[in-house]
Amino acid sequence: MLPIDQNTARFYGQVGVDLGFGGMADNDAEGERIAAAFGNHTVLMMGNHGVTVTGNTVAEAFESLYFFERAAKTLMLAYASGQQLNVMPRETAEKTAEDWKAYAGMADAHFEHLKSMLDGTDPSYRE
Repeated sequence: MLPIDQNTARFYGQVGVDLGFGGMADNDAEGERIAAAFGNHTVLMMGNHGVTVTGNTVAEAFESLYFFERAAKTLMLAYASGQQLNVMPRETAEKTAEDWKAYAGMADAHFEHLKSMLDGTDPSYRE
């Protein structure tokens, strides 16, 4: 994820890449390989599969996936422009990613808000 704006920089240094897709992860060896690819990252881009995120709670994992998808869309639209990307210097990207950590508690508020919206339209998900 190239750091071209505040949201893409949120994930600077936090995305692992796994290009060793070996089919369905239905055995211990494949699970161990994926865990090793994750390392200490919070997001794993899995070749021929997609993205996987982690979090201490469902709300944190959802928040990470939500903003990662938005960041990916921003980056793809920037690529589609055909213009040269204005990639942040490493120091700026690192600082921006670090600064996002102060907002970690917002994941719970965001998730609760989304659930309250769903409560208003179809609360059956709680059953």
